[in-house]
Amino acid sequence: MRLRIFTEPQQGADYDTLLKVAKATEDLGFDAFYRSDHYLAMGDSDGLPGPTDAWITLAGLARETSRIRLGTLMTAGTFRLPGTLAIQVAQVDAMSGGRVDFGLGSGWYEDEHTAYGIPFPKEKFGRLEEQLAIITGLWETPVGQKFDYEGTYYQLKDSPALPKPHQERIPVLVGGFGAKRTPRLAARYADEFNVPFGSLADSERQFERVRAAAEERGRDASELVYSNALVACVGKDDAEVARRAAAIGRDVAELKENGLAGSPAEVIDKIGRYGELGSTRVYLQILDLSDLDHLSLIADQVQAKLA
Repeated sequence: MRLRIFTEPQQGADYDTLLKVAKATEDLGFDAFYRSDHYLAMGDSDGLPGPTDAWITLAGLARETSRIRLGTLMTAGTFRLPGTLAIQVAQVDAMSGGRVDFGLGSGWYEDEHTAYGIPFPKEKFGRLEEQLAIITGLWETPVGQKFDYEGTYYQLKDSPALPKPHQERIPVLVGGFGAKRTPRLAARYADEFNVPFGSLADSERQFERVRAAAEERGRDASELVYSNALVACVGKDDAEVARRAAAIGRDVAELKENGLAGSPAEVIDKIGRYGELGSTRVYLQILDLSDLDHLSLIADQVQAKLA
């Protein structure tokens, strides 16, 4: 089981804060640093000092880290055009020496679109499917050949399909709870399927749907990586768990039910139950980015024992 650190900077984190967390992620032996792609804080947070852009952040971290993988859960498909996004991600992959993963979702938070003047289309899933086709198609087009695409939402003509990523193939992540279209999309384009903040029952159901869709497409379902994203709140004793839960405005009982909360032993046990379903990566949503001791505890008492 691989543990990855997943941050939500829109709740209030500047680049320097994210850099500290990314360096701790690398120094403590975690597998990857991920971030959300949002421009507006949610809940009671004032979001100060303001949002940071996901791919600008990852570009900076690409030059200031050396080992960890870097990615998004998930890049919002409503924020960027697919052609320019393919260029941006390929460039960050080159800047990192081939350490980028690419998670792409349809985008869902209408308020942040309104707040920053970003169009919020009614039909998002069809656009997402075309974006995946275009981005992967641009990356896969041999050098010297042109790429064309004629879709409902996007049209490309005589694209040189440059630049190419550093990696032969950037891993693509798809995720969500859709019963039919999402599994089919994952079976066609994804290297990894992620269930965000889902229960054991939710995860089992979605993993099975994706496996079935892969087999229907003639693809070996075991080729895909299956993963979960879950909020983390770990403490060496009950008092420390309660303190960390209060710091992020959450209830301990709720966190234990819906996330990874409690003692290291409790968290290891629950991660193991996700592993029994086929999950091999867990993205730990870390909401208090000032508490680097939290990461140290997880590294020493959870990650080390899982390894």
